[in-house]
Amino acid sequence: MDAGSYTTLSRQMGLMREIDVIANNIANAATTGYRQQGVVFSEFVRRIDGAESLSMASANISLTSETQGSLTQTDGTFDFAIEGDGYFLVQTPQGPRLTRAGVFSPNNAGDLVTPDGYPVLDAGEAPIFIPPDANSVSVSEDGTISDGGRLIGQLGLFEPVDPTELSRQDGVLLDAPGGVEAALSGRVKQGFLEGSNVNAILQVSRMIEVQRAYEMGQSFLESENERVRNALQSFMSR
Repeated sequence: MDAGSYTTLSRQMGLMREIDVIANNIANAATTGYRQQGVVFSEFVRRIDGAESLSMASANISLTSETQGSLTQTDGTFDFAIEGDGYFLVQTPQGPRLTRAGVFSPNNAGDLVTPDGYPVLDAGEAPIFIPPDANSVSVSEDGTISDGGRLIGQLGLFEPVDPTELSRQDGVLLDAPGGVEAALSGRVKQGFLEGSNVNAILQVSRMIEVQRAYEMGQSFLESENERVRNALQSFMSR
């Protein structure tokens, strides 16, 4: 296989990965708190033993969109949205995870949890306990939780130390391998939920572009395969 074929094949693999990412974005266009993702292509150029250089494409870098999703009022006591920067932090069996999906509720033990039962963490990264006798819970924009003037706790707002390392773990949960730090500019909105920030029209348009690029690459590989086959047949027939 020549350098051109290797280059095209590596590009095809990257395009396939982008197709998967776009398809996942489109499928989650109506998912509460979903953050759109994309991929970044990079190029590796290597010269081996004085031969011509070989260029290889890679699409291993993921980018998570920080665009604000639309806010929908639900009036739910334990429905929360973030206006601006930041994420809620939840504790999963695999470790702390960031999320913008603020659909929470107290469990039987009084801990504030996600629909999957993962504890929601406060500003000190500890679980939040809602007293069973709390009947008028209110949350201020800085995340302070109170009940009729009684302080209960504070919803933590965090952001990744290195946003480029964010990776999707499960649905609306994101992993930040480099750690998290307090978010300073986000505001908590009680009784609201943030919708997906996916622009479905743009994603469908991008899907069409990527599919066309993939088809062109596939056509090139098939032509190269046919050329090599014909050359071998001519050589064997001599």
